[in-house]
Amino acid sequence: MNTSHPPIAIVGAGLGGLTLARVLHVHGISARVYEAEPSANSRTQGGQLDIHEEDGQRALADAGLTDEFRAIIHEGAEALRVLDQHGEVLHDDPDDGTARRPEVLRGDLRRILLDSLPDQTVQWGRKVTGVQSLGDGRHELTFADGSTVTSSLLVGADGAWSKIRSLLSDATPEYIGTTFIETYLYDAEERHPATAKAVGDGAMYALTPGKGIVAHREAGNILHTYVELNRPAEWIAGIDFTNAAAATARVAAEFDGWAPELTALITDGDTAPVARMIHTLPGGHRWGRVPGVTLLGDAAHLMPPSGDGANLAMFDGAELAKAIAAHPDDIEAALTAYEEALFPRSEAFYTDAHEILDLCLGDRAPFGLIDLFNGNSQGQHGAQG
Repeated sequence: MNTSHPPIAIVGAGLGGLTLARVLHVHGISARVYEAEPSANSRTQGGQLDIHEEDGQRALADAGLTDEFRAIIHEGAEALRVLDQHGEVLHDDPDDGTARRPEVLRGDLRRILLDSLPDQTVQWGRKVTGVQSLGDGRHELTFADGSTVTSSLLVGADGAWSKIRSLLSDATPEYIGTTFIETYLYDAEERHPATAKAVGDGAMYALTPGKGIVAHREAGNILHTYVELNRPAEWIAGIDFTNAAAATARVAAEFDGWAPELTALITDGDTAPVARMIHTLPGGHRWGRVPGVTLLGDAAHLMPPSGDGANLAMFDGAELAKAIAAHPDDIEAALTAYEEALFPRSEAFYTDAHEILDLCLGDRAPFGLIDLFNGNSQGQHGAQG
């Protein structure tokens, strides 16, 4: 392990930050990851992800974790279907077994990354409350407990509301007028057979202009649902999500007249509904070179859910690690090379993500999305996945 390399501080133990730490480790470079959560198991890690050949799988290969990744794939989950509001099947695409974009649980993916790192790489319970430049590319992080660390390279892998971003950019996330409301059904085959049949083996999209119900079948006989609504922030604020029954009834009312096997994904949820208001950074977000600091993942290019976010975060992490390894004596050259590739890549995916959201909830829904699926031989299975 190269302990003479300048101290690298990564803020955020999500998939991007952990991939960066792992690929650095593969290249003999040590780093520390600072995470606000108290432990690896302090909260659930979200649902299923489709991991793409061109970025997420490449990052895992760079991390030397392809075999571990293959071991956690949810077989058969690449299937997808599109229904109308009455439950009629408009498009059905079974899993063809090619595993171009295999599905895995986010928590399982995070676990294999954590298990691949040396002990003490991730520092838990380290919530960043302040950051300042010390000059010469060095930065000081202050944590909630009053402790501090100094870095010669600081990487913000700390998501949508990144504290590190302010060192580089004045941009802040803005609500785009769409909210996803999350809930789960457990023991679906036994307790909700009609709904389980409607969802099928993988992803199900039931969409109309301005609203829809999207569900994924996950390992363990679980149906994970996102109810998608184009609504102003004031409308969402008017729902008391601390009252699960009232919130469920209010959301379900938006789908009056829809097939009961679809609305059961809302009304029969085994978890309280959680509103996920969709925010993005401005299109084309980029920054001038600031010595000793950069961003990856949502901290750099927050965009609408499209199935690409986790893949891009991991790819960012792997590409940054390889740039650092390629310029061991020149951090600024490494960061310049990384950012010169990052900005156009992010901008292209940002545009695609907005287009996919419009296909799902815009005036052409659901037929624009069906056209996308029919026109892509690989099947954009990751749309909002």
